Amino acid sequence: MKDAVYAARLNAYAPHSNFLVGAAIECLDGRVFTGCNVENSSYGLTVCAERVAVFAAIAAGVMPRTFSRLMVCGAPRSATAAALTPPCGACRQVLWDLCGDIPVTLLGLDGASETLQLADLLPRAFDATLLPSADR
Repeated sequence: MKDAVYAARLNAYAPHSNFLVGAAIECLDGRVFTGCNVENSSYGLTVCAERVAVFAAIAAGVMPRTFSRLMVCGAPRSATAAALTPPCGACRQVLWDLCGDIPVTLLGLDGASETLQLADLLPRAFDATLLPSADR
């Protein structure tokens, strides 16, 4: 799965930041879906690698909350080593809603890695349990 993350990173479209991110999400059935960041000149329309990977899985028919783990690697285009890069806040929220408390492994270009639970990256997460019931 690490190789898939590194390969996805090289597909990133990042002409503005030159910061390439690749991600791979694994389903409980073993399928792996990848994503890369896709930037836009209107920065708010940029989509992160983590969300691209999850959305690709959902688009392929994977049901939400049937994921086992996520791996992500982000680094500048010309880097050979860089700090481990966690998902941004928007990705953390999407991951929480669609994946639940899965392990998230941060990968470095130099082979470094760290695995954290999503609940540690997004403590006291907002989710549907806090919304009023549809029949109220």
